[in-house]
Amino acid sequence: MPSEINTGLLLLIPYRSMESRVFEELAAAGFDDITPSQARVFQRIAPGGNRLGDLARQAGITKQSAGFLVDQLEALGYVHRVPDPDDGRARLVRVGERGALAVEAAAVVVARIEAEWTAHLGARRMAQLRQILGDLREITDPWA
Repeated sequence: MPSEINTGLLLLIPYRSMESRVFEELAAAGFDDITPSQARVFQRIAPGGNRLGDLARQAGITKQSAGFLVDQLEALGYVHRVPDPDDGRARLVRVGERGALAVEAAAVVVARIEAEWTAHLGARRMAQLRQILGDLREITDPWA
């Protein structure tokens, strides 16, 4: 029956499964205070940081909502704000110490899930899947 399910849903189901497992294992590791809404903003933070407006656009939410979520993340120690070296009036949101620890913990979970998927699909098909999804990202992700 998979042909009856649209492609978007076929992409969403494994993502949501992975997301749920990551949140469960992060909670077990002591990172039980981050919400999915906060994580959707947090996961878009670039290595050098982002302006709040950029995070809002990438997350598909208003700047006010992004500000609210970033305020929460900052209070929890996941992010911090620093002056933007390119514009003294602007500030960048960067991953904080607790955020970096959460990223490391999540990466371990993601690697384990991807290994399970590879075991299920086989290495060749998993590589093909990643290639195809990467190709699709070229036309679906304006921030790629």
